[in-house]
Amino acid sequence: MRIDNSTFERVEEFKYLGTTLTDRNSIAEEIKSRLKSGNACCHSVQNLLSCRLLSRNLKIKIYRTVILPVVLYGCETWSLTLGEERKVKVFENMVLRRIFGPRRDEVTGEWTRLHNEDLNDLYSSPNIVRVIKSRRMRWAGHVARIDE
Repeated sequence: MRIDNSTFERVEEFKYLGTTLTDRNSIAEEIKSRLKSGNACCHSVQNLLSCRLLSRNLKIKIYRTVILPVVLYGCETWSLTLGEERKVKVFENMVLRRIFGPRRDEVTGEWTRLHNEDLNDLYSSPNIVRVIKSRRMRWAGHVARIDE
């Protein structure tokens, strides 16, 4: 495409202000990119999340203040399918398993991974999908109140 003396090439996707935009207007690539950034962020604080000297509450605060904003940047515009909701939940459960660690069975003494229900019981805050939906509703309220 040419405008005045400038030529622009057509691309299928590009990053704009940290958000991945596609020619198909698909949010799947943006979610994939956000989860990839969240994994990188989680890996950078992995030593803190697996440290036995830090309390669980402090680890959860690290998750909420460092990792979660990276993943949820721009989530107000996401319309999640069930598959995308599952991917986001899997990411959150992965981080929470790293924070809470394995559980030791009192009878057998074996160490086992925490199940999703156990993670939900231990993590008192709303899950990540509920946070996304509440942010979407808050943003929709802002848009509805805009003057013409």
